[in-house]
Amino acid sequence: MMAAMTKDERQAFLAERRIGVITMNRPERAPLAVPVWYGYEPGGDLVVWMEVGSLKDRLLREAKRFSFVVHRDEMPYQYVMLEGSVVAFDESPTTEEMVAIAARYFPEDEAKAYVDGMAGARNELVRMRPERWLTWDSSKDSWNT
Repeated sequence: MMAAMTKDERQAFLAERRIGVITMNRPERAPLAVPVWYGYEPGGDLVVWMEVGSLKDRLLREAKRFSFVVHRDEMPYQYVMLEGSVVAFDESPTTEEMVAIAARYFPEDEAKAYVDGMAGARNELVRMRPERWLTWDSSKDSWNT
């Protein structure tokens, strides 16, 4: 039997440094699924960083919703899947907001340099309000005890 994470475990898992996979519908083709950087506000929104006008951006503006998966690919295997509606396309994120996401993936001084190096790029933060969750933690499974 699959063992779900508690809300606190799920939030802690999403707070760790991981790459997420965003998935959205694509007309007349299979859904688009691509890895992205993200931020998560416990009990709040999932925030995905992308380029304005990118394929992801265009598809999301049409679909207005997406699913998102974050996983651990070593023992104990774990994943969190969430789906929900886009609540905002912020085409003018502050440097602080962008550094906060980049700092999940780089040391803070390098995160700031990374964001500064993107000056002039058309970046946006897309906010999704999670509506449904699916989680699994193999360390809780009966086969693993």
